[in-house]
Amino acid sequence: MPLNAVPLKLVPLTLPDFPWDSLADATATARAHADGIVDLSVGSPVDPTPALVRDALREATDAHSYPQVAGTPALRAAIIEWYERRRGVSGLGDANVLPTIGSKELIAGMALWLGLGPGDTVVYPRNAYPTYELGAALVGASALASDDPAEWPESTRLVWLNSPGNPDGRVLSIDRMRAAVTRARELGAVIAGDECYAELGWTPEFETDATPCILDPRVIGDSRRNVISVYSLSKQSNLAGYRAGFIAGCGEIVGRLLGVRKHAGLMPPAPVQQAMIAALADEEHVRAQKQLYRGRRDRLSAALVAAGFRIDHSEAGLYLWATRDEDAWATVAWLAERGILVAPGTFYGTDGARHVRVALTTTDERIDAAVERLSA
Repeated sequence: MPLNAVPLKLVPLTLPDFPWDSLADATATARAHADGIVDLSVGSPVDPTPALVRDALREATDAHSYPQVAGTPALRAAIIEWYERRRGVSGLGDANVLPTIGSKELIAGMALWLGLGPGDTVVYPRNAYPTYELGAALVGASALASDDPAEWPESTRLVWLNSPGNPDGRVLSIDRMRAAVTRARELGAVIAGDECYAELGWTPEFETDATPCILDPRVIGDSRRNVISVYSLSKQSNLAGYRAGFIAGCGEIVGRLLGVRKHAGLMPPAPVQQAMIAALADEEHVRAQKQLYRGRRDRLSAALVAAGFRIDHSEAGLYLWATRDEDAWATVAWLAERGILVAPGTFYGTDGARHVRVALTTTDERIDAAVERLSA
C-alpha cells in the first residue's frame, strides 16, 4: 500500500469555537463606514513600546547561546523585586518565580503540565476569556464556569481566578480571594490568579497602587502552598509582541512547571529577558501609559452613557463592560452600523448575553471618532 494511502489515525480534540470568527459580518459592516472602522474588539496595544525597553532589547541581540528556561539571575531578581514593590508580596526567592512566553501559553498549558486529565475539573470565572476552557479541553478534563467556591466539586484540580477580570474589569476583594484559596486547598487543587491588568485600576484606591494580588499574605496566610500568580507585561508596558510574562508563588508548583518547560524548550528569548528587566525596573512608563488609557476611557465611557449604555464593573483593565439591556448581538450590530466594532459578551460566557466588551486599545484619533459617532 502506498504511504499516502494509509489513513491517519488521529483522535480529534474537542475544542471550544474560536469566537472572533463569528464577527466577520459585523466587521464588514463597520469597515464600510465612510470614515473607516473603529476597532474596539480586541485588547492589543497600539502605543509604542517604551524606548528604554527597546534599547535594552537592542543591546542584548548578541544572543548566541541558548537562553535560560528559569530566567537569568538578573531577571528572577527583577521579578522578585517587582512583586515586593508593586504587589506587596515579600519573601519570594529564585525557586518561586519563572518567566514565560507571554501568559496565554502558560494558561493554556497549565492543566497539561500539572498532569490533569479525564475525570479532573478545571474551574474558571463565569465571565472569562476562552483560554481557561481551552486548557481543560486539551487534556480532556471537565470545565466549570463558577465564581462560587461552594459549587466546586471534589474533582477540582485547578482553579483560575482573573482579577482584574477580562472582560468585565471586576476586581476581586481580599475576602473573596481568601475564600477561593481556602476552598481550593480543601480540595487539594492548585489555584492560579491571572492578574495581567493589575497596574490599570481606575477607582481611587487603585490610583497609585496595583490591585490586590493572590499572593498577598491577607489572602494566603503564611504559606504559598498550591498558589500561583500569573502576570504579563503586554498591557502595562506595550510588550504584547515580545511575549513577556512570568509566574510567582508556590515553589513546588513552579519547580514542576520549570521541569516540564526545560524538556519542552519553552524559554523566553534572551533579548526579551533583558527587555523585561528594564520594563520591571521602571514605573514612569507605566504611569504614562495609564494616563493615556485613562483619557481614552473617560471620553469613551461618557459617550457610551450619553448614548444610552450602562457601564457595569470595569473598575480596572482595558475594557468597558457595557450594556443597553438587549441581546449582545443586537448591540454589536447597532455599533457596527456606526463603524464601531466590539465583542459580544457571549464570547466570555452565558452571563454576558446582554453585554458587549469595548476595548480602550486604539489611538486617540479613533477614540475621538467613536465618541463623535456615538454623540451623533
